[in-house]
Amino acid sequence: MKPLLTALTLLLALPAAAEPTGTFRQAHELGFGALSNLDPMSNGRVLQITEKVMNRLVRPGADGTPQPVLATAWTPNDDGTIWTFDLREGVRFHDGSTFNAADVVYSLNRIIAPDNDNSARATIQMIQQVEAVGPHRVRIHLDGPFADLPLQLMDFRMRIIPEGSGDTIAQTGIGTGPFMVERFDPDGITLLKANPDYFEGPPGVAAMEVIAIPDAQARLQALLGGQIDMERGITPQLGKVLEASDRYQVQQVPTGNWIGAAFRTDVAPFDDARVRRALRLAVDREDMLKLVLGGRGIVACDTPVAPNDQYRMNIDCPQDTAAAKALLAEAGYPDGIDITLHVSALDSTWPTMAVVYQRQTAAAGIRVTIKKESTDGYWSQVWMQKDAVATRWNERPADQALNEAFQSGAKWNETYYRDEVFDQLMSDARAELDFEKRKALYVAAQKRLWENSGTLIPYHVTQLVGLSARVQDLDPVKNDAVRWHLLRVTPDS
Repeated sequence: MKPLLTALTLLLALPAAAEPTGTFRQAHELGFGALSNLDPMSNGRVLQITEKVMNRLVRPGADGTPQPVLATAWTPNDDGTIWTFDLREGVRFHDGSTFNAADVVYSLNRIIAPDNDNSARATIQMIQQVEAVGPHRVRIHLDGPFADLPLQLMDFRMRIIPEGSGDTIAQTGIGTGPFMVERFDPDGITLLKANPDYFEGPPGVAAMEVIAIPDAQARLQALLGGQIDMERGITPQLGKVLEASDRYQVQQVPTGNWIGAAFRTDVAPFDDARVRRALRLAVDREDMLKLVLGGRGIVACDTPVAPNDQYRMNIDCPQDTAAAKALLAEAGYPDGIDITLHVSALDSTWPTMAVVYQRQTAAAGIRVTIKKESTDGYWSQVWMQKDAVATRWNERPADQALNEAFQSGAKWNETYYRDEVFDQLMSDARAELDFEKRKALYVAAQKRLWENSGTLIPYHVTQLVGLSARVQDLDPVKNDAVRWHLLRVTPDS
């Protein structure tokens, strides 16, 4: 592979106010309950906080390509097994210490350490060694060729923390980001204050409050009541109400985020690939998208890869009730099956999706009982614990989305899917340097999921973001691409 300099120019930002003013208020869902913390690689990290107080080496731009943040340039060697990253100089952590190569080495080594129980490890498991080759340069050695390493480093958990801070980061949240943790209260109100020395310029707001509101409907009511200034995942019905009022704004953001259902492939009847396919063939995805999201999204044939991703598989997947019934009968269930689908009000669309699924699959002999679970602790006590659950994932690059959710042994393999054919296709794709051949392997891996996975992915979401009228300059992009230092609000009255 010919070495390429992939240094990218930062998007020019409008100058922020000389003095930050006002307070921006946002909710978080407390989905991990008592496990909630500020460790960016932890399963319990509060994303709505870590994304504002810590930086990555690279972040996704508006077009999804890697943009420089703490790294300013990156170059692979000829065969894509070693990558060199140049780091930004003059950056300080919130505790006053200087950011340098040692912090990057520490942060990445901490993620890939075999004794660390974290889901982020699968994302960069190809990294064998990270070494400092200067105060502001690191070299990353991989276990084989991999052409898309910068895409992996855009992951929302790849935040850089101070060297040696692993034992305290869960409570301190010290990073290099535009905001600093003044008070961390996961069950109540966490207070962030502007970082006046932020290297991209001082933030536009003086403070942020991140408020724990587990229930989705309660978060919507908080937006309507003026208690928070932003809520993502607005329902289409509420979106129309907000658009008709001069008190609110609505952003429409196409994403690779998806909402669906996960069936554990290690328990009956879902341990039979014929049953799993029947559960998915019985769905009218176009109708489900219309009924749940008002048509604001793109149909997916059970692939987690975003619609605009270069490796996306494109096939048709119409509802086929007859084929679903035949597969169930072939698997030994001529009279159909009974399943319990666990949902909660953590996500406002889950209950509706479950009801639509219940109605659509009935004709195929799939009898669905919907069980509503508590919002508090859903991710730790229901997800990956019950046999069939509502699930959702934020957009990830293709390799990460496929590996993290479906690779045998991956921490977040929510359906306990084990498939040697799929694993080999993914391994071959990572090692292939020719783009067209690599794309063919990723597409083949997605087709394999369509054939026998345990995950229903009916659509990718066009996200509606509800904002109070006082919010200005919020990037109309997916959440992990927002440049939070640019956001401004009109002063509190």
